[in-house]
Amino acid sequence: MIDRRRFSGFSVLAGAAAVGGFGIARAQSDIPLILGQSAAFSGPAAQLGIQFYQGAKLMLDQYNAQPGRREVQIAKLDDGYEPDRCTANTRKLIADDAFALFGYIGTPTSLAALPLAVDAKIPFIAPFTGAMALREPFHKNVFHLRASYDDETALIVRQLTNLGLKKIAVFYQNDSYGKAGLDGVNGALAKQNLRPVALATVERNSVDVAAAVQTICSQRPDAVVQISAYKSCAAFIRQARKAGYGGTFFNVSFVGTQALSDELGKDGAGVVVSQVVPSPYNPANAITREFTEAMRKAGGDLQANFSSLEGYLAAKVLLEGLRRTPGKPSREGLIAGLESIDRQQFGGFDVQFSPRNHVASNFVELSMITANGRIRT
Repeated sequence: MIDRRRFSGFSVLAGAAAVGGFGIARAQSDIPLILGQSAAFSGPAAQLGIQFYQGAKLMLDQYNAQPGRREVQIAKLDDGYEPDRCTANTRKLIADDAFALFGYIGTPTSLAALPLAVDAKIPFIAPFTGAMALREPFHKNVFHLRASYDDETALIVRQLTNLGLKKIAVFYQNDSYGKAGLDGVNGALAKQNLRPVALATVERNSVDVAAAVQTICSQRPDAVVQISAYKSCAAFIRQARKAGYGGTFFNVSFVGTQALSDELGKDGAGVVVSQVVPSPYNPANAITREFTEAMRKAGGDLQANFSSLEGYLAAKVLLEGLRRTPGKPSREGLIAGLESIDRQQFGGFDVQFSPRNHVASNFVELSMITANGRIRT
């Protein structure tokens, strides 16, 4: 049984007034289910954690507001996008009996948490990463909402080569995330008997890109595929353009499209980002209309963007798995409930799990940042 007083050191969303602390025994159905989240809420990747959390909170607030529901809340801890901090956070969340781990942000941090989650047999749901190392080998307790980086980079390379742009360079973060994206680009290029014309790296949580700009620009590529977080990618774009580079820039979804646009301002015009959820700006999408209406009713300062919509969708899918849980909520029941979601649409976003497939979607499309900072798909 989860005792919320054990989570007193966390930031827990919604219903804080319902917490005991007065020594009054309550029925199990009155005790919230706690989702543990370790994510970047500070540092150069902070907007990714903040936006995802806000979207998930919006979904859970709606759910918790309905009478008769057992509340589902998030206990969030800041890891600054650093694996060691994520490991410590995960140990704490597991020790404090979180019901599931949810919405971890990033490949290096999620990889640090993965063996702990597997060992504890605790559901590990919707990590914000497309790395294949979290998908293979298969783990019974791990569920992915988003398409893989292999899916994203395959679309990027196909788009570039269809346009006749074959001199492709890769700027990537020097860690498991950057290397996962690089593997995807290399694999997609190899299928067309191509290889990158230049490679250059940046360290995680750094914007020291001068050497990378010099290395890549000296080869005059047609396009640069970027596999890093928004601050370093923005720094690279600004410095490359200042150096006279006139090619195009392509990013995978983890960059954080809104955050990248905010960083670049007018310099963002023409930058392309692959996306793994539908556009939060296109009212033709049913999930966008639902999301927009939920934001309107909630008020506040939540922004519609791809990261917050992904958080909203991730929480929505988790709650559907919980609804399908047989009997009283349990970790095993949640796993079984998620596995029973077969070819279901969530506002037009197709989700398919099974006992042998825990990757919900391979949806990918391209978007472009415009001169006025809007995102066009």
